[in-house]
Amino acid sequence: MQTTFRARTLIAAMGLAGAAFIGTAAHAQIKIAMVIPTTGALTQYGDMVKEGATTAVEMTNAAGGINGKKIELVAVDDACEPKQGPVAANRVVNSKIGYVIGPVCSGASIAAAPIYNNEGVVVATPSATSPALTDGKNYSFIFRTIGRDDQQGPSAAKFIIDHAKPKKVAVLHDKQSYGQGIATAVRDDLKKAKVEVALFEGINAGDSDYSAVITKLKGAGVDFVYFGGYHPEMGLLLRQAAEQGLKVKMMGPEGVGNPEVNAIAGAAVEGMLVTLPADFSANPKNAAVVKAFKDAKRNPSGAFQLTSFAAAQSLIAAIKAAGDNPAKVSEWLHANTVDTVIGPISWNKQGDLKSFDFQVFQWHKDGSKTPAVK
Repeated sequence: MQTTFRARTLIAAMGLAGAAFIGTAAHAQIKIAMVIPTTGALTQYGDMVKEGATTAVEMTNAAGGINGKKIELVAVDDACEPKQGPVAANRVVNSKIGYVIGPVCSGASIAAAPIYNNEGVVVATPSATSPALTDGKNYSFIFRTIGRDDQQGPSAAKFIIDHAKPKKVAVLHDKQSYGQGIATAVRDDLKKAKVEVALFEGINAGDSDYSAVITKLKGAGVDFVYFGGYHPEMGLLLRQAAEQGLKVKMMGPEGVGNPEVNAIAGAAVEGMLVTLPADFSANPKNAAVVKAFKDAKRNPSGAFQLTSFAAAQSLIAAIKAAGDNPAKVSEWLHANTVDTVIGPISWNKQGDLKSFDFQVFQWHKDGSKTPAVK
C-alpha cells in the first residue's frame, strides 16, 4: 500500500517507522491506531482486522464522525511478534494516540499491554484470546471483543466429546502463549471427560518438517488430533500426515481458520475442524454492514472482520458518550453495554467479555466453511 506524500511526511515527523495512515479523513481530529501484523507469516490476520476496522471507520465518517470529528486510522506493524509488541506500543504512545484496535496476536498483546495500560491508552483487541493477557493484571485500559481460550477450548472439547467421540486423542501446540494455552484448556476438559489423551506435545513454529511428530502420532495409535496454534503449522501437519498415510481428523482454534491454510495443506485440508466466532455476517440485523463490506470488496465472514468492526464500534460509542479522553472512555466501557455487530457486549472488571459465541465449523478445500453441527 502506498501512502500520500503528506502521510509519509507526518510519519517521519512523528517517528512512526512501520506505520501508515489509513482512512478518508484528510483532516482527522481523532486518531485510532490499528496494531496489526503487516509483515511476517501472519499478515492475513492483520488484513482481516484492517478490513473490519476500516469499514467501521468509513461508515462512521460518512455519517458525520464522532460528534462532528472525523476518525483516522493509523496502522502500526508488530508482525505478531512478542518482541515487537512493546516497540509498536511505544510508537503509539509517542505519537500521542489514545486508542488501539489490536494487537492481533496474544503473544504480542501480552508483551505490549503493560505499556498501553501504564500510559493510559485504551486497547480493544478483536483477536487475542489468551487468558494471560488479562488474568491477575488489574488493567483498566485493556479490553477484548472476542472470547478467551478458556471459553473457546471448552467449545472444542465439547464437540470432540459429543460428536467426534474418538478413542485416543493427541493434543499438539506451538509452544506459544496462544497455542499452548488453548491446547492445555482442550486437554484438561478431555481428561475430565475421561477421554484418553495419548500425547500432549509441542512443536516448533516455523519448522518445515513435522515427520517426527507424525511418526509419534502413528505410534500412539491416535484417531483424532487437536492442534493449538496458527495456520502455517496446521497446514503442514495436515499435508505431511496425508503424505505419510496418517488418516486422522484434525481440529484447531480460530488461528488455523485462514484461507492460506488451503495453499499449504492442499486437498488434505478438506474436513479440518475449526472453532471460530459465530458467523455474525449471517445475522439479518447486519445486512447494511455486510453490504458495506461487499461494496468495498471486503470479506465480512472471516474470523476477525466483525470482531474488529465491533472493537471500532465500542471505541466510537465510548468516545461519543464520554468525550475524547482515554481515561473516561475506559471508565465508560467498564460501566456500559455496547450494541455491536456481534451483539450487545459488556465487559467484566478485567476487560474480558462476559459472554462470547464460539462455534465449530468444517473447513473445505475450496476455502469455504460449513457448520459442523447442523
